[in-house]
Amino acid sequence: MRATAAPYAAMVMDARTGEVLHSRNADTQLHPASLTKMMTLYVAFQAIERGEITLDTPVRISRLAASEPPSKLGLRSGQTIRLRFLLRAAAVKSANDAATAIGEAISGSEDAFATRMNRTARAMGMRNTNFRNAHGLTQSGHLSTARDMSVLGRHVIYDFPQYYNLFSRRSADAGVARVRHTNRRWLDSYAGGDGIKTGYTRAAGFNLVASAQRGQERVIATVFGGSSTSARNARITELMDMGFNRAPSRATIRRPNPPAAMLTSSNSQGQVNPGKIVRVSGLITRSIRPTARPVAAPVQEDVLVAAVDADVINAAIADSVNAALTEALNAPTPAPAPTQVIAATPPTVTPIARPATETQVAALVPEATVVDTGPEVVTRISTSGGRHWGVNVGRYNTRYDAERVLLRVALNEMSTLDGSLRRVVQRSGGFDANFMGLTREGADLACRRLQARGTTCFMIGSDG
Repeated sequence: MRATAAPYAAMVMDARTGEVLHSRNADTQLHPASLTKMMTLYVAFQAIERGEITLDTPVRISRLAASEPPSKLGLRSGQTIRLRFLLRAAAVKSANDAATAIGEAISGSEDAFATRMNRTARAMGMRNTNFRNAHGLTQSGHLSTARDMSVLGRHVIYDFPQYYNLFSRRSADAGVARVRHTNRRWLDSYAGGDGIKTGYTRAAGFNLVASAQRGQERVIATVFGGSSTSARNARITELMDMGFNRAPSRATIRRPNPPAAMLTSSNSQGQVNPGKIVRVSGLITRSIRPTARPVAAPVQEDVLVAAVDADVINAAIADSVNAALTEALNAPTPAPAPTQVIAATPPTVTPIARPATETQVAALVPEATVVDTGPEVVTRISTSGGRHWGVNVGRYNTRYDAERVLLRVALNEMSTLDGSLRRVVQRSGGFDANFMGLTREGADLACRRLQARGTTCFMIGSDG
């Protein structure tokens, strides 16, 4: 399939900072086609976060939604399906019937949902975009630009990292069918590629907003007006390569400011979406410091830790942590019964008082008493009980580089990553550095804290 000479536009952006690395006709209003669904999904993520709707809310399919032209999931009027399946169908298959159903479920009608989409776009700074529907099929006045779609893609990545994995799934269960990704060829061919959204209509040509991460670098590239799928993919690859060549290897992440939810109308049951309201009763006039935890005796660990360089810490503990990591990675999966270590009754040992600071550096404090507590067993952490989430902190060229980053991140973020399993997973494009065995809340908190420190991170694991 080839498109008749649709106007061309492109933009390349450093996702970490929002810096524009390349642009051409980036502010020309063009037909976005199914790139529109990025905003449809973004508003849905907002609504879920605010408690307006849940992933398991049953959605009744209207006659309008069922009548949308392909690409579609094949939903029937009057049918009921959970919202999570509609999200998957819209993100992976680019299903038009699913997109319309999402809009109606949240705002009550397609027009009301389009109004909410436009208000959200304005709040993001998308100044040259106007939405008329939730799916992106050609309609008078339904226009956007390469710049605005790049901005939207950046918000999707950083505002909702817990849902971003939807855009890289090669296939997904959409309830009534298993759907395949519309951009799986490019995702499989480009190292680090993990999203985001394709779009095609005769008027628009072949559009794509793509993103890829390599190490600490993340680039977003947008193309409007490709003449075919293969031509579009070839151009987006050239733009991505240009972006990685021009982007600095290290940059402080400047997360975009998430827009407030723009409520517009009633839901499908005719009730006003209440959302969540926070009322501020007054201004904070002073900051109260918490009372320090009492300690038995003064300790000097704070001074020692402050004086030790991070490289010294890494050198001191790298061998022991690497050994534990290797043993954990190579250990067989444990039986369902909990692991127990049975040993002879050890002699009574007087407990050592816990130091005032939670930061402990082994082998750097000569006064500390070392107590032999017998053999230590390192096992693979259980993922039961809701601890089936994880976080990815980058893809690297070698296993050594990935393990080194895991060690550094674990030292810098001990509080939220405590108890997680460091895991290096080999992919076609390199070695993924992951922390596994976290709850959803724990993974989200860890990612937000790491991103605040300038470390690229996104959540992985749950079936969403």
